Amino acid sequence: MAEFKCNFAQVGKPFVHFWEHTVGSGHAPLALRADWQSQLRQCHSELGFRHVRFHALLSEGMETLLCEEDKLLYSFFNADQVFDFLLSIGMKPFVELSFMPRTLASGSTTVFRYAANVTPPKDYDQWASLISKLATHWIERYGVNEVREWFFEVWNEPNLKTFWTGTQDEYFMLYCTTVKALKSIDPLLKVGGPATARNEWIPEFLEFCNHNKVPVDFVTTHHYPTDAFGKVGADTTTQLEHAPDHIMRDDVRKVREQAGALPVYYTEWNLSSNPRDPLHDGPFASAYATKIVMEAASLVEGYSFWTFSDIFSENYFPSIPFQGGFGLLNIHGIAKPIYRAFELLHRLGNEVLAVEGAHPTVEAWVVRGESAATILLTNHSMPRHPIQTELIKLHIAGFPHPKIAYIERIDDDHANPERLWKSMGEPNYLSVAQLEQLKATSCITKQPQPHTYAQPDLDLSVALPLHAVAAITIEI
Repeated sequence: MAEFKCNFAQVGKPFVHFWEHTVGSGHAPLALRADWQSQLRQCHSELGFRHVRFHALLSEGMETLLCEEDKLLYSFFNADQVFDFLLSIGMKPFVELSFMPRTLASGSTTVFRYAANVTPPKDYDQWASLISKLATHWIERYGVNEVREWFFEVWNEPNLKTFWTGTQDEYFMLYCTTVKALKSIDPLLKVGGPATARNEWIPEFLEFCNHNKVPVDFVTTHHYPTDAFGKVGADTTTQLEHAPDHIMRDDVRKVREQAGALPVYYTEWNLSSNPRDPLHDGPFASAYATKIVMEAASLVEGYSFWTFSDIFSENYFPSIPFQGGFGLLNIHGIAKPIYRAFELLHRLGNEVLAVEGAHPTVEAWVVRGESAATILLTNHSMPRHPIQTELIKLHIAGFPHPKIAYIERIDDDHANPERLWKSMGEPNYLSVAQLEQLKATSCITKQPQPHTYAQPDLDLSVALPLHAVAAITIEI
């Protein structure tokens, strides 16, 4: 049994929805697809995401810069189509400036099926010219006040040879060239980096910027709980069994300290960096992601989940409905359990209260809004660690008279469409009827929550299965 206490009369702490600042996608050409756009519109509406970040805006698939007969040809039409759409639905781009246009590249090394070039520019002046032309064009098209609200991030994971064949010094030169080009167009454009994997290079990057008086407006980096544990290439279960329960929180605290007063934006995270991981599709992901988000509260300005959709093709584009993809939504737009976790998080209020109590697998948070309070619960542990269904008891002192209380659940039996798909025989292609069934099964349902109220105290008890999330909302 897990027991928790909370004093509702206490002064709470501000609870900013920092995870809604940005969400990730795959590579830029996907943003021209109608289904990608439909799913992003849904995520913006239901989950509150405000920016989207994707790779390869400058790569060949967007035809931003080509060369014919030794003449550079600039074309921003495809990028405009994407940004026009984002602005039309009330979102903005978190602009990752990558990868190297082939005509500017110093080498031929590429990554992913879409052959993104990952070498430094052969001519940094030409790179600066491209960045300047882009910024000038976007300001002319969208207005300087609009573009000042965007974020410009230089490259993606340059600390990994997979994404950058140059040295750290060469990346710093790329960053310096880029930020000077952008600031020359408008000094109030927001530029940051180093966009590294595994929380790396941040002290070195900031020291370089400080020593050379190079502007930096924010710090970005990435992390996954599998980064440092288990053999490279091992399955996630094997990796996570070695990971401490609070590894993601500890990473964020360290980066927060390294960044000093600068804003910190994690521009990639998930429970695994494996793009075909079965854990992504089930309740385990919803419980772990909820815990990760809640533990990062007040530490960062943005926390961009990678990715909002399984419409994603770094290696290939499978047709299997549940394929272990990164997305909150699968290729058909069916909400996975983790999508529903973000839906519950989105509905939370803006003031978090201190909760007393501890348990090896159960965690509880109380978040207050204008007319309701929500008790958010998870029962989670790393794979192969002991976990079972737990009875949770919560006592809240000084509570106003409740009007209504209801519970919403995410677990093996609730909001878990993959389970129904497996019972259907795991079809590779869905009929219309099957698609409708799966979408209906993915929904969260509200059930009355029994409670005892003896003014001014409220008592609740609920059984929570393993790897589950529950939100008890009490309207006041």
